Amino acid sequence: MRKKKIKTGQYVLASVLCALAILFVMPVLLVLIASFTSEASLAANGFTFIPEEWSLSAWKYIFNMGDQLLVSYGVTIFVTVVGTLSGLLIQSMFAYTLSRKGFKLKGFLSIMLLITMLFNGGQLSNYMINSSVYHLKNTLLILCIPSVQAMTVIMMRTYIQTNITDALIESAKIDGAKEFRIYCQICMPLMVPMLAALGFMSAISFWNDWQKSYMYITSANKMPLQLLLIRIEKNIEILTSGKISSEAAYALASQIPKESTRMAMLFTVLGPIMIAYPFFQKYFIKGLTLGAVKG
Repeated sequence: MRKKKIKTGQYVLASVLCALAILFVMPVLLVLIASFTSEASLAANGFTFIPEEWSLSAWKYIFNMGDQLLVSYGVTIFVTVVGTLSGLLIQSMFAYTLSRKGFKLKGFLSIMLLITMLFNGGQLSNYMINSSVYHLKNTLLILCIPSVQAMTVIMMRTYIQTNITDALIESAKIDGAKEFRIYCQICMPLMVPMLAALGFMSAISFWNDWQKSYMYITSANKMPLQLLLIRIEKNIEILTSGKISSEAAYALASQIPKESTRMAMLFTVLGPIMIAYPFFQKYFIKGLTLGAVKG
């Protein structure tokens, strides 16, 4: 059997991709190493891949939060899962509705969708309505409410129109299937690559969101991870600023690994996303290939 020759261009492309991969991994690796570096070593030598002195003090400081850290992780995971799934459900149903040619309100709903791309009520009005009218302050519901993104709906609608033929839907109707059954049993399974790709981006948005919790959440048992880390950072700044004159505060401030704790907090947030990404990578590739022109 004749072996397939590998062209020089393929070697060059592979080398470039490997170099880019190393460049992308190096900052993450540097953050991880810095979180295990002593504060004295960071102050003397800065951020290096081979520190003079290793230390677990930053991670000990974070894990001293104890149950609060676990509660915040649980809240963040809950909000991310519920918000992402509900957002995908609402937007995919909206997109399926807009993809139906015979739907009478299609034009009206399309205009309403496009208006949201041009106008926004503003953060202050949203806060007043959510707090005073709907009484959602200090509730997990306010963190889970998904936003309907016009571009996401348009992408889903286009995906349905180009990848799910009218003949398939009509044959399902002939067999007695109603619109909701067609949506659940035909469209949703065929939209898995698109839903996975958009869902992962939505999950990252929910995971990294701190503004809603900063405005609405005051209870410790409803505090997401991002808000907890912000408060840890503020506590460190207050203790190390020298504004508190007590000897106990000064002694405590001298023991806090300020820079390495920041790196540990960064990796605390980044770690779960890095673990989840490989499980969604195949759907990104499949989504691209499904939209390609067939030869």
